[in-house]
Formats: sequence, C-alpha cells, structure tokens
Amino acid sequence: MATPRSSLVPAVYLVLIESGRLLMARRINTGYGDGMYSLVAGHVEAGERLTDALIREAREEAGIVLEAPDLTLAHTLHRPVEGRVDFFFTARRWAGEIEIKEPEKCDDLSWFELDRLPETTLPYIRHVMEQIRNGASWSESAP
Repeated sequence: MATPRSSLVPAVYLVLIESGRLLMARRINTGYGDGMYSLVAGHVEAGERLTDALIREAREEAGIVLEAPDLTLAHTLHRPVEGRVDFFFTARRWAGEIEIKEPEKCDDLSWFELDRLPETTLPYIRHVMEQIRNGASWSESAP
C-alpha cells in the first residue's frame, strides 16, 4: 500500500518593518491563537499566486497597498504536523493608511521593537522572526 501524499495548506505573512519595529496584529474570534500577536497574514486561495495572496490579505486586513516587485521572500516555514507551509515576505515599500480593516478578527495593530516582541506572540511567529534575524531562509517544525 502506498504512503499517502502530504496535503499542505499554504499561508502568506507580511514581515513589515519600519525603523526597527515590526507591525503585528492581535487575533480575536478566529478559533486559533486568539489574544496572541501574529503578523498580517492569510491563506492562499486555490489558483492564487503567493504574492497576489499577500497583496490581497494586506489590503483586506490592514489597508496596506503592496506591489509584487517590492516583495522579497524572507523565510519559509514547514509545519508538517499541522499540514502547513508558511511563506514570510518583507516589503521594500508600501502605501496606504495602516488601520484595522477586520475588527471582528483583530483588535490591535501595533508596531513593536524587533528585540521586544510581545510576550503573547504566537510561538511559531517568534521562531520565524529569530530565524530571519539569523539569516535562515527556511526552517521546519517550529514550536
């Protein structure tokens, strides 16, 4: 009998840094990590390119306008137990007024010093930010 193939759920994350500070969003009413800080992020829809998904999510969640040429893949995280593969992008520039656009899913959108992330940061987000600071382009099985 053949071993079943993996079915991974892809997600994209915006690592938006300005003056040594990271933009973070506190989750509410999502059923996962509520009350914890994460990044502006979302799932990739069927047939959607990664950069298009990130551009869409940034606009929908935070009013951020991004363009694909300004995005750089900073880290890829494979979480096989959860069936996830996460793509973290930085943006060289952006436009728009940053504000909470989905108050039913996010109750805080704030900038935090890179070396002082909130204690309530999701563990895998903290892991990825450490990996990015250390120059690692990918990791697996984060906490």
